[in-house]
Amino acid sequence: MTRMHEYYETVVRPALTEDFSYTNPMQVPKLDKIVINMGVGEASQDRKKIEAAAGEMAIISGQKPVITLAKKSIAAFKLRDGMTVGCKVTLRRDRMYEFLDRLINIALPRVRDFRGLPGTSFDGRGNYALGLKEQIVFPEIDYDTVDEVRGLNIVICTTARTDAEARALLRGFDMPLTGESDKEEERNG
Repeated sequence: MTRMHEYYETVVRPALTEDFSYTNPMQVPKLDKIVINMGVGEASQDRKKIEAAAGEMAIISGQKPVITLAKKSIAAFKLRDGMTVGCKVTLRRDRMYEFLDRLINIALPRVRDFRGLPGTSFDGRGNYALGLKEQIVFPEIDYDTVDEVRGLNIVICTTARTDAEARALLRGFDMPLTGESDKEEERNG
């Protein structure tokens, strides 16, 4: 059991049970999966770009990424059906908790001019999405070997049914969320 998973079981889960007064332990929200996506638009012309991006993503996540392909043709982007457009990784169980730990405690504090994550990036069903402009905020990436700075999207999927439950879950993990939506929910909820 990883450090974050143990922290969830001993601290976060009892706090959520008390805050939302759950009667059944299976009602308590938990992390389901974390999906990391890196779009590499120029990969359709140069195969080495997608290989470099996939290698960096494998180092960041500790898991081999899946190469994503275009689902339909878009002439304005010079894109045809089946062309390579990026790569993604779906993390579950221990790897998910390890990645979340590194994201919150190491990578986010290294982001330039970081003032917290927007509290408005929930989708209405308890999932949270965030984007990073640089993959070099992760200490595993050697800055000298990076050919190009790329951004990546991170989606944290939870079993929470509402955004308020998901926000409380992520705050329990010390996720640095900011925004007006917190004050609105306190008035409404």
